[in-house]
Amino acid sequence: MPSSKERGTATRSLISGKHKMVILYCLMEYQPVRFNELKRYLGKISDKTLSQNLKELEGDELVRRKVYPQIPPKVEHSLPNQNRQ
Repeated sequence: MPSSKERGTATRSLISGKHKMVILYCLMEYQPVRFNELKRYLGKISDKTLSQNLKELEGDELVRRKVYPQIPPKVEHSLPNQNRQ
């Protein structure tokens, strides 16, 4: 079992970065959120930076991305289920 120091280091590496904590907070408050809505909540952030942060959070399983098969494309971001352990 990892020590509390190791767990803290792992957690900080998952949420490191200027915008990730704010992204997670916005998703907690307003979920589900589409990309442009999230961009409005965050203020001055480039499309590239927001997209990269969302992909990293999704890769770390901290954010869920749902794609709807329609035209125009619709993608929503939210937090994964809270019941997961």
